[in-house]
Amino acid sequence: MNRYVVAEDLDLVIAGKVRRPTNVFWNRLEGRPRRDDFSRALRAELRDPLWLLTRQWQTGEFIGEDAGSPVTAKLAWTTDQVSQVRDPEGHTAGYDGSQPLEAVVEARPLDLTRNGRPHDARLGAQLGRRWERMLTAAGLGAHLAFYRTTYEFVRPDPDRKEQYELTASASTWQFLDALAGRLTDGGALYAHLKDAGRASDGLGLTGAAADQVDGIGDQLVSWVDRTFYQSEDGLENWLPGHLEYGLGLNAPVGAEGASLRAPEYHGGRLDWYHFDAGGEAMDPGPSPAELRATSFLPTPVQFDGMPNTRHWAFEEGLVNFGDIKPDTTDIAKLLLIEFGVVFATDWFLLPIELPVGSLTSIRGLVVTNVFGDRTWIEPAVDPAGPVRSWQMYRLSDKGRRDGRLFLPATTPTGLESEPVESVDLIRDEVSNMVWAIEQTVQLADGSSRRGREVALEVHARFQAGVAPTPPPTPLSNDAGLAYVLMTSVPENWIPFIPVHVPDDNREIQLQRASMPRLLEGTQGVLPEKVKPVTRLVREGLDWPVPTGYLLAEEEVSRAGVRLESRWQRCRWLDGRVVTWFGYRRRTGAGGEGSSGLGFDQLVPKAPS
Repeated sequence: MNRYVVAEDLDLVIAGKVRRPTNVFWNRLEGRPRRDDFSRALRAELRDPLWLLTRQWQTGEFIGEDAGSPVTAKLAWTTDQVSQVRDPEGHTAGYDGSQPLEAVVEARPLDLTRNGRPHDARLGAQLGRRWERMLTAAGLGAHLAFYRTTYEFVRPDPDRKEQYELTASASTWQFLDALAGRLTDGGALYAHLKDAGRASDGLGLTGAAADQVDGIGDQLVSWVDRTFYQSEDGLENWLPGHLEYGLGLNAPVGAEGASLRAPEYHGGRLDWYHFDAGGEAMDPGPSPAELRATSFLPTPVQFDGMPNTRHWAFEEGLVNFGDIKPDTTDIAKLLLIEFGVVFATDWFLLPIELPVGSLTSIRGLVVTNVFGDRTWIEPAVDPAGPVRSWQMYRLSDKGRRDGRLFLPATTPTGLESEPVESVDLIRDEVSNMVWAIEQTVQLADGSSRRGREVALEVHARFQAGVAPTPPPTPLSNDAGLAYVLMTSVPENWIPFIPVHVPDDNREIQLQRASMPRLLEGTQGVLPEKVKPVTRLVREGLDWPVPTGYLLAEEEVSRAGVRLESRWQRCRWLDGRVVTWFGYRRRTGAGGEGSSGLGFDQLVPKAPS
C-alpha cells in the first residue's frame, strides 16, 4: 500500500526553500476508463481546475520561460530598390521594375538577317501584314506596290550557287517564292526604320504627306518593340565565350552604393540564389531608406505532419516524421525532423508585403505576450558584420557582405516554345577536339528542322550543281587496300580546335574552325568551307567585319553541353504580356562522342 507523506512546511516547499527527496515523477497523463464505452473518457472532462494547476506544477511547466504566447508584434524594417542593371562589360542602364529581369537579361535582338540575306521570312511576313494593314487603314493603300518592290522578299534562283542553301529545301523555296512580290518584307522595313531611316524614304513625298507615312512607320516600330521585347539600352549580357549570361544590379544601401552579381546564369528562370553580393561600388542611392514599422497578429506556422497542439486531437498520417530514417551524416534531414517534431509550435508567421526588385533588412521586432510583457528582439548576428552566420536566404559573399533579403523582379512561371535552334557540344578525344552538332536549325523561312536532314539536303544540292566529270582512271594493281587521305563528317558537325591562349604557353581555348565540303567530281579544286547554320554557333560571322569565335575550354565538360534558343512569354505585374527570344544552356546527355574523322587510312578496296 502506498504511503503518503504529509509536509508540515508546505509553504517552504512551494517556495523552494526546502527540498524533500522523492522518487515519484509525472511525465505523462492518461485516462483510465472503467467502462467499455470510451465516449466520456475521450471528452477529457475537467472538473477541478486546481487539480490541473497542481499537475502543471508537478511536471515543471511553471518553470519554463516561454510560458507566455505572443499576442501582438511590431516589426521595424527598411527596404531599398534596385535602380540599375549592368552587363559584364560594365555598361549600366536604369531599371524601374517595369520588365521581368529574365527578359532584361536574356532578350536577344530579332534575327532578321543571316549570311547577308533576310532571315525568318515568317516573322517578316507578320510584320509586313501589319504594315500593309496600317497603310490601308490610313487610306494610303496606293503605296503598297512601292513597299512590295522596295522591301521585297528574295525570290530564290536555283541556278545561283550562293542561293543553293535556300533552294535545297523545297518548302523554304516555295514559301519564299510565294511571298516575293505579293507582300512587304516587314523585317527589312523594320531594320531600315531602326537604323534611323524613315518610312517615306524613296516615296518622293514631302510635307504633311511624308509626315503621315513617317508617323505610321513610328507606330510600326512601337508595336514591334512592345510585342517582342529587345534590350534598348545597349547592354550585352550574353557571354559567347562562356556560354552563359552575366548580370549586375545596383542595390543601394541607403546613401551608400553596393552591387549584386549573377555571373553564371544559364537562362530559364532567374531567382535570388543566382545572385552574389559583389564588391564593386556602384552609384549610391538617392537617400537613406525610410524606417518602416508594421504591426501584426502573430499566426502559428502550420504545415503537414506537424504535431497537433490540441489535447486528444489526432494528426494526419499523410506526413510521418517518425518514419524518416536518416543517416548520422544527414544533418539537413535531422534538422528538418527536429524542427517538425520538437520546435514546430515555436514558430509564428509575420507577413510583410515587399515590392519586387527590393532588398529588405529587418532592424528589430517588438513582441507583446499574453502577460503584457514587451520584448525587443534584434538579429542574433549582424548580417553585414564581420562574423559569418547562416541565413536561409543569405546571398553568397563575393567581396562586400550584404545580409538583406533580395526579392528579384522575376516571373515565377511562363511559357516556352519548342527549341528554335539547338546545338550539342561534345568532346571527341580521338580527334582531340570539340564538336558543335547542330541538332535543330532554323531555315530562312523561319521553320525549324533537324540539322542532319538539312545538312544532307544542302550537300545534295551542292553536289547536283557540280558539272559531271569522269573520275580519273586509277592505276591498275592487285592491291587489296586503298589509301584514303581524309574521311568526312556530316555538315552539321562544326569543329572547335584547341589553340593557345595569347601570352600563355600552357592554357588553351577552343577556336571555331571549318570542315571542307567534299564533293565528287571536284578533283583539283579547292573545296569550300562549311559554315555553321545556327545563330548559336555563327557568333561573329554576321558582323560587319566577320571575326572568329573563341570558347573557354573548361565550359565543355565530359558530359557535354546543350544550347537552345527559344521564344519565351509571360504576363507581368501590370497584366502586360512580355515576349522575348533568348538562349538556355543545359548539361548534355550524351557524354563524349566520336565523329569518325580520320587521316591517312588504308581501307579495303571496293570490288570492281
